[in-house]
Amino acid sequence: MTNPFENLPRDSRDTLFLLAVIAWVLLPHLGHLPWWCSALAAAMLAWRGWLAFTLRPLPGRWVLLACLLLTVAATWATHRTLLGRDAGVTLTVVLLALKTLELRARRDAFVVFFLGFFTMLTNFFYSQSLLTAAAMLLGLMGLLTALVNSHMPAGRPSLWQSARMATRMTLLGAPIMVLLFVLFPRLAPLWGTPGDAMSGRSGLSGQMRVGSIASLALDESIAMRVRFENNEVPPEGTLYFRGPVLSTFDGREWSPLQSTFVPSQQARAELQVSGEPVRYEVTLEPHNRPWLLTLDATAVAPVLPGDLAARMSEDLQWRASGPVNDLLRYRAQSHTEFRHGPQRMVASLSDYLNLPPGYDPRTRQWAEELRREFARDSVALIERVLQQLRTGGYRYTLEPGEFGQHTADEFWFDRKEGFCEHMASSFAVLMRAAGIPARVVTGYQGGERNTVDNYWVVRQSDAHAWTEVWLAGQGWRRVDPTGAAAPGRIGLLRRLPAPRGVIATAVGNAVGDLVSPNLVQSVRAVWEAVNNAWNQKILNYTQSRQLNLLRALGFESPSWEDLGMLLLGALVLASLAGALWTRWERRRHDPWLRLLERVRRELQRAGLTLGAGVTPREMGSRLAQTRDPQDNRVQAIQAWLQRFEQLRYAQRGDRSAAADLAALRRELKELSWPT
Repeated sequence: MTNPFENLPRDSRDTLFLLAVIAWVLLPHLGHLPWWCSALAAAMLAWRGWLAFTLRPLPGRWVLLACLLLTVAATWATHRTLLGRDAGVTLTVVLLALKTLELRARRDAFVVFFLGFFTMLTNFFYSQSLLTAAAMLLGLMGLLTALVNSHMPAGRPSLWQSARMATRMTLLGAPIMVLLFVLFPRLAPLWGTPGDAMSGRSGLSGQMRVGSIASLALDESIAMRVRFENNEVPPEGTLYFRGPVLSTFDGREWSPLQSTFVPSQQARAELQVSGEPVRYEVTLEPHNRPWLLTLDATAVAPVLPGDLAARMSEDLQWRASGPVNDLLRYRAQSHTEFRHGPQRMVASLSDYLNLPPGYDPRTRQWAEELRREFARDSVALIERVLQQLRTGGYRYTLEPGEFGQHTADEFWFDRKEGFCEHMASSFAVLMRAAGIPARVVTGYQGGERNTVDNYWVVRQSDAHAWTEVWLAGQGWRRVDPTGAAAPGRIGLLRRLPAPRGVIATAVGNAVGDLVSPNLVQSVRAVWEAVNNAWNQKILNYTQSRQLNLLRALGFESPSWEDLGMLLLGALVLASLAGALWTRWERRRHDPWLRLLERVRRELQRAGLTLGAGVTPREMGSRLAQTRDPQDNRVQAIQAWLQRFEQLRYAQRGDRSAAADLAALRRELKELSWPT
């Protein structure tokens, strides 16, 4: 079967290749662009590819102008602006696709190339992950290949030949790229990240609406990585990473109190810690919120990079001075043994007793019975409820179905199943109804150690909700009802599998039959370790690390002036080294010149005096002047020198030149030299 692309003219072949590269560059934007933008760009690229394949003429300027006006109007209608990140990327993508429809001259091709380079960079506005970088590296090589190919106007050079030259150019430029990365001043990013959408998936949120999600899909993406000092990981049952604290309940939804954030010195008066602290470093993934996840309890402010500052609320939640829109690495120290809150009843605790009227009547009635039974013994009352969870047939599940109006009643008396939010909410409602101040705390519990790099990995699937109750003489005390109903969820860190459909189950079973689960787990651990190294070494190469590098190089008090001078000096030295290497390469390592040098040495041995700058034609003339021109050996050498000169300066591709050079080498071996 013949390849239909082999018979296409070169312009059509090159255009189709360029369109494929552009489609690859635009592909990661599908999740960020408006649907109409993705559809319009895809239609334009497909239209341009059809025109190139069928050799049809390009559309007129009025068609392009109409598409441009439609794009501007749609962008304004979608974003209510033509400026900013999202609107700018939308316009750039459509303009790139539009420009391919007027790809007539070489100048138009260059505009497409460099607009493609810019569009490729816009992918990093949304993600700077290792996968994005790898995908854009392929896009870069594709655009460079197309650019190199456009500079070969004669003949029909293969794309593979252009790709090899583009790869060589990239490798030659790699040292400069590394130099700029290491020494160019670190600047804070000028863009944010898109808002998260956690509905129906595990993860943290600022509120907790109980019973509105019928099933919970475990999100296996990484929430943060933790590196414990000296690899001293606390007991797994104490790995509670504190997030938002929810204290206001309207019958269905828990939300935070309007608590004030106070300096850590004042908050420390309500927090008493004991024992040796656990020291660790957190690499927190972007979540577009100001929350800082720390182990319970953290008395000293986490050490944040740059100008960020940390504040702690009265309920022990730490927040940064701005949202976490980029990968954030900070150090902290926590005490797993602590006491927090007032030791006696104060007026502010009444906020943690409020319940909306008309909700959960059976739970309220049970709470009154417990209150009468245990009188003032709150500890015994709590233990009685936990025992009920252990022995009453309650089950931890990710598919409890949707709850009605009375969520606590349904959990305690009807369904007796739910995930952690149902258990924490129902327990807090029962405690409040029994006269015990209670609140819901959200965050992450547990995690797993990556055996490749020894980082403790906490995933979105480790998101958890637990309760805190206030006891006289003790303050706030953590009580995790999920741990009572499902001890494996807390102590042994066993996770329930995410609910899957019929197709997903069948595919999973088929893959399980072919691939060992241990192999899958090992590959996953290696990939996450590589991704973590990318985060730590590349994305977290901050301003402070640049200055630390200067200190390691001997600068006592490094400044931006020192960094600029070092960068300038390194670039000058690199430029000089590159120029000298290029000159040496051309003179000493050109295979054609090396071959000609062999001939010159042979002729010198035959008695001719030849300088280094003698041309092949002049070598043949001098040989004929000093030897018998009718000698077959002399004529063969002259013919070889003329053929060498002709092939040396012929315009052709690298592959043909290499073949000609190899033929000349073979012919040279067969020549006889006159004495």
